[in-house]
Amino acid sequence: MNILVFEDEGVEQLFPITTGRPAYAITCASYQLIDWLTRLSDNVVGSVRSYLELIQTLDFPSLSHQLDMNRRWTLVVNARLVPSVSNFRRIETLLDNMCEEGLATGQVQRDGWSIAFALLPTEALVNAERGQLVKSIAKACENIQKIGSEGEAVQLYQYPHDVVRANLEHFDANLEHRITNQSYQEVAENVFVAPGVKLHEFVVTETKSGPIVIDENTTIGPFCFLRGPVYIGPNCRLNEHAAVKDSTTISHTTKIGGEVESCVIESFTNKQHHGFLGHCYLGSWINLGAGTCNSDLKNTYGQVNMTYGNEKVPTGMQFVGCIMGDYAKTAINTSIFTGKVIGTCSMVYGFVTTNVPSFVNYARSFGQVTELPPAVMISTQQRMFCRRDVEQRPVDVQLLKEMYERTKRERQLSEEPLIL
Repeated sequence: MNILVFEDEGVEQLFPITTGRPAYAITCASYQLIDWLTRLSDNVVGSVRSYLELIQTLDFPSLSHQLDMNRRWTLVVNARLVPSVSNFRRIETLLDNMCEEGLATGQVQRDGWSIAFALLPTEALVNAERGQLVKSIAKACENIQKIGSEGEAVQLYQYPHDVVRANLEHFDANLEHRITNQSYQEVAENVFVAPGVKLHEFVVTETKSGPIVIDENTTIGPFCFLRGPVYIGPNCRLNEHAAVKDSTTISHTTKIGGEVESCVIESFTNKQHHGFLGHCYLGSWINLGAGTCNSDLKNTYGQVNMTYGNEKVPTGMQFVGCIMGDYAKTAINTSIFTGKVIGTCSMVYGFVTTNVPSFVNYARSFGQVTELPPAVMISTQQRMFCRRDVEQRPVDVQLLKEMYERTKRERQLSEEPLIL
């Protein structure tokens, strides 16, 4: 069986999370969707936006370049599918039924109008042209059986805050699955560590509400407090006195200090110093200055509404912090108001009281918002990569230029008068 994971038009509604990454590479509740899919087949093909194709080839080398036409069936999966145990089990059930019932035409599972995943005859995709894949999949799904009832909906990400919501909803089940299916040593009650983990003797753990999982070669400094459920990825460092708690997912090679609660933090991001982060999503290669804090609760204790472009979206959630795109930076003592979106490659100072477009210097509280040219971010990226012994490849430079072009509309729609 082939697996084809595809991006549809919904990925742009997830900006800035997906500005520079395939949607299947969003981390949530300790997993990425691609982690699940590569377990199901040895031939997984990714269909992403054209400017991410080379990044996909280099950063996801296990993915194949084309379908194996000798395999009768292809499982197509929307890249916006939440990487939850429940969604994974639905896919497994579909594949089990295929074997037991000998399907002739396939099956499809939707989230509203969007295709979440479907089992299709491979021949139905043989003539799909570049740029027309989503239409080909939709056409192939028109007359095949839908799985389950309306009450058994799967979950796709619709908006950036859905990542924060899904992380909370699926954290317990995903962490239980991780503990059951991977090799960890239980070093204290409900505290599981991989090889190479260094725990200082004065670390305090609390696991009444869920387990703590720490992956390989991570160091937890003295006087840290960990309250489960928590997942800390490989090669991370928690500085002394850090507090990490309540369904926080930390990806590999990050540095964490201060207080972090119910957040998703992607790889190579630094939040080394004191300050509070709650109910946030932080992309990769972010650096937060000392004292940076965000609010995740309105003074009225009401539900948080988000603004995306010109659209106001009710989240139905009482706690929502900030959404921050890759390469964003904050100065010391930056304060981010509830439910704000900070774009890719932006630098923010002072009080963040509005959404921040990508590629801007945002100092609104000091009376200035200026556009940030790609050349500045290219130089910054080179210095950041050098500090982590990561090579700056031509594809990384080109991605910054592509992201700049694709976020022009953000800056045009901004209510801030930009100084160019």
